[in-house]
Amino acid sequence: MDDVTQSRILLVDDEAALREPLAEYLSRQGFAVTEAASAAEARSRLRDGTPDLVLLDIMMPGEDGLSLCRHLSETRAIPTILLTARGEATDRIVGLEIGADDYVVKPFEPRELVARIRSVLRRAVKGGGSAPAEDELLEFEGWRLDPLKRRLTDPQGALVTISSVEFRLLMAFVEHPRRVLDRDRLLDMVQGREAHLFDRAVDNQVSRLRRKIEVDSRNPTLIQTVWGGGYMLAADVRRVAAN
Repeated sequence: MDDVTQSRILLVDDEAALREPLAEYLSRQGFAVTEAASAAEARSRLRDGTPDLVLLDIMMPGEDGLSLCRHLSETRAIPTILLTARGEATDRIVGLEIGADDYVVKPFEPRELVARIRSVLRRAVKGGGSAPAEDELLEFEGWRLDPLKRRLTDPQGALVTISSVEFRLLMAFVEHPRRVLDRDRLLDMVQGREAHLFDRAVDNQVSRLRRKIEVDSRNPTLIQTVWGGGYMLAADVRRVAAN
């Protein structure tokens, strides 16, 4: 059995004609599916528990999917796949920029969606780097990243909330300190499929991460831009035992 089939999925779509049969299909594939017909209902479901992945329709009445995606990116490290009926690339680009892990254009082949779900979940489990020991943290310039719990604490010990994409981006940097990572490599490590089509996405995520870990995000000292090359974590990283 696939190692991610028992994952919990929150399916958010206002169209019952699509949501209900899709939830049934995903359940037959071994996923535990919870449904929500609106962003408001999704927020309520999220208060009851944290899923392993959110399938999120963009076009919904009231709060739309992009707004909810932005909220999830800013407050929780939950992988998100956007469902969109639009043919234009605008929503997909915006979705990737604000933290979505992937997107699927309606109408879609359910088997392809399942493959995308499993791919995103595997990337989330891998976290962009090698498997750490259970009691191991990654430390740089006083910051500590717990790869298993996906927790980031600042030099004063305060917890800093990061999205699933920001977590994988930071893992890419701490696993390759003082090495230049170009945009293509970062996008493959962080967002995977077709992300190379949207170079702005990685720049946006780097900017978001800088705002959380830099003293002055406009003059970054930790994540430095290497002109013509990409980005580099300008810090030494050591593995330390968890307290």
